Amino acid sequence: MFSKILIANRGEIAVRIIRACRELGIRTVAVYSEADADALHTELADEAICIGPARASDSYLNVQQILSAAIVTKAEAIHPGFGFLSENSRFASMCEECNIVFIGPKSETIDAMGNKINARKLMREANVPVIPGSIGAVEDVDEALKIADEIGYPVMLKAAAGGGGKGIRKVQTKDELPHHFSSAQREAQAAFGDGSMYIEKIIYPALHIEVQILGDNMGHIIHLGERDCSLQRNNQKVMEESPSVVISDEKRQELGMIGVRAGEAVGYRNAGTIEFLMDEAGDFYFMEMNTRIQVEHPITEMVTGVDIVEKQLQIASGEVLDLKQEDITFSGHAIECRINAENPALNFAPSPGKIENLLLPAGGMGIRVESAMYSGYTIPPYYDSMIAKVIVYGKNRFEALMKMQRALSEIVTDGIQTNVEFQLDLISHPKVIAGDYNTAFLQEEFLPNWQPED
Repeated sequence: MFSKILIANRGEIAVRIIRACRELGIRTVAVYSEADADALHTELADEAICIGPARASDSYLNVQQILSAAIVTKAEAIHPGFGFLSENSRFASMCEECNIVFIGPKSETIDAMGNKINARKLMREANVPVIPGSIGAVEDVDEALKIADEIGYPVMLKAAAGGGGKGIRKVQTKDELPHHFSSAQREAQAAFGDGSMYIEKIIYPALHIEVQILGDNMGHIIHLGERDCSLQRNNQKVMEESPSVVISDEKRQELGMIGVRAGEAVGYRNAGTIEFLMDEAGDFYFMEMNTRIQVEHPITEMVTGVDIVEKQLQIASGEVLDLKQEDITFSGHAIECRINAENPALNFAPSPGKIENLLLPAGGMGIRVESAMYSGYTIPPYYDSMIAKVIVYGKNRFEALMKMQRALSEIVTDGIQTNVEFQLDLISHPKVIAGDYNTAFLQEEFLPNWQPED
């Protein structure tokens, strides 16, 4: 096992990783921007090094500064968390060149699955069902129009190097396609330095289901079940739960093994997630693979009892995965709500600022809060607005829902606006309680009828 690692991230995920390291007796190095000098992860780590100004491009995305910090502090490995450099194959490769372990998959795996066009090709070859669409990159509008006519409207235009909802356009009709193709391509080029586009048939409404996998350096791969991430706004997940309420045990086993097959196709190592869409007929289609730990990983931990971050560290250190598929059991139900510093009443405008008073839910069993907030902390305006994750576990889904309602109602964050009220109303909606929702529900049914309190 490692004696010291560097965490190339900030916020709640940095805190989560530091805590896991402490429990394993691993010393930690935090890196931080000038805006994060007072951040919680800098206080919890054994060492902390400033790596640049507030802008992420000058700090948390500054590969040379992060590697220099690792070398100076003699860190043996780097955990990238999620976001920032977590799926940057160049960073993973440079870690390898510096004899620093990248806690994640191999750089070539990130490359293979990071390009969505290539990923679709690999999955086809592995007999993993893929959404109907283009086989390779769509070169121009004329080719896009031809493919769209073949698979039928509506279609989705997507950036090959995409992520975070960028470079994506929904196209309902033939007349809309030229404009959307050009704008998505420009956005992709600006965001990722790669304007390559592909086109898929829209499976909508659908369920967004993802499978968590773990793989070690010996080729052993297992799955830890699925998560339902269908409650989304602007292609961004809002609430997740595990297990899915609509998947039978037989279908769950089938989907899990498809996830394992996908991982085996690319020789996957460490923690990864295979994302699928499930149509109204109950058929699954591969959408993409995330070659990193997910924001919503805690709900899988709650229903399986497996500490995914701990397994990441063990696998990266060269240990053989100490779990077989038959060792994985599923119990109860878990739900996660993402808490953001934003004002839903003002079109979810970011709400940075100083937290004058903070109260987080506690008491009872099965409530877990992951956050880097504390009273007096000033949330900077430079980064993602997520400030906490509330995770609950119940013996069944109804118990988990009631526990989440109770947990959300206790949160106090005086000084900033958050989406807590929005989340509480969402989790209390009759259709969410009944499990009768899909990827269209939040955007098309819930939001148009939601009224914030005065």
